Amino acid sequence: MQNSRTGTLVADGVCLSYGSTAAVRNARLSVRPGEVVAITGQSGSGKSSLLYCLAGVLPVTDGQVVFDGRPLGGLRDEELSALRRDRFGFVFQYGELLPELTIEENVALPLRLAGLRKKTALGEAAEVLDRLGIGALRGRRPSQVSGGQSQRAAVARALVHRPAVVFADEPTGSLDSANATAVLDEFLSLARARGSAVVMVTHDQSVAARADTRCTMTDGVLAQQVTV
Repeated sequence: MQNSRTGTLVADGVCLSYGSTAAVRNARLSVRPGEVVAITGQSGSGKSSLLYCLAGVLPVTDGQVVFDGRPLGGLRDEELSALRRDRFGFVFQYGELLPELTIEENVALPLRLAGLRKKTALGEAAEVLDRLGIGALRGRRPSQVSGGQSQRAAVARALVHRPAVVFADEPTGSLDSANATAVLDEFLSLARARGSAVVMVTHDQSVAARADTRCTMTDGVLAQQVTV
């Protein structure tokens, strides 16, 4: 596959095996700038493994992942780390906020790692937290907020540095239905406003229905790509 568009993410025949077990089989996918893609499937279908291959976290066994015209397999470890820090964002099922930092400090972390001054980073973090409706909680620790509030903070952290792509692994899986709907609305609205593509894996068809493109994964095989 050829990719000439800035920020396009491409999986070209991606395979991933754990020993003799194939987790991902010949996956092909193209994610355009600003596009929201959902990958659905049952537990053990390989969808999370594919997500982490796309993010450069897991090295592929065969095929390649290309971002912005560059194969991830050809990057040095420090280049991959910089790519994940500067161009990618991550939202996990349980938020994974650092307990020793305040909500505001957690959200500012990607900016601080990129070299921004503390005052500037905290100011940008506060702006995103305000947009997600939890600005008043910026000084609290993760243990002092609810699950829905914690997940909003995780969304803010993933988007504060305006990444090209956000990878979301069951981003609403730990929330009740009311919080899940609200957090998903805010997540996708903010991602689209900031021009970030989203690749999310989910077992929830109602979550997948919000995407621009929907794919299914069964036994490591990616299929049924439907563009809305």
